[in-house]
Amino acid sequence: MKGKYLGSGRRNQKLKTRDKILNSTQILLEKKKDFALEDVAKHAKISRATIYRYYSNIDILAAEAVLDLSTKSSEEIIEEVKDLGLKEAIMAIQEYYNNLTIDHEAGFRKYMSVVLNADQSTKMRGARRKKTLVLLLQQRAKEIHPDEIENLANLATVLMGIEPFVVTKDVCHLTNQQSKDVLNWGLEKILENVLK
Repeated sequence: MKGKYLGSGRRNQKLKTRDKILNSTQILLEKKKDFALEDVAKHAKISRATIYRYYSNIDILAAEAVLDLSTKSSEEIIEEVKDLGLKEAIMAIQEYYNNLTIDHEAGFRKYMSVVLNADQSTKMRGARRKKTLVLLLQQRAKEIHPDEIENLANLATVLMGIEPFVVTKDVCHLTNQQSKDVLNWGLEKILENVLK
């Protein structure tokens, strides 16, 4: 998804439109027929111009829609960790996204491949991990300095999901468990310093 567009203006409305696009794509995918962005726009009852603001490539949209089926919403994840301390909640979010990566690694790698092979304007993605972390940190603003929320969300995002698994597995030759362990260790060390 085009992150520059999502990041501007009325963010909540744009997230709702994105969800509408993904839901419509999932319904069309279930019919097992070829379709184009225009078909998704028609099904979602949005204009062609609107869908092109979010996705300019049907392959990226279809790949994201498939992965979206398996992923809990940020709000669901936050609800699950609400009774944990801040450090434990962040670690639990990392655990969720790293397990999701292991369970759907082929799909995430395919999605990354489609995104990386697309033209420059379509390389932004949905950013669920960061959204989840920002929601948590904003809810717990008393436990962390406001200036550190964005930096911590960005840094923690780097230590979860498919991208660090590509590095730990393909470059460092670690197993899934070793990858999880080293990413967990890294996030724990960061949190020890940030959440003193």
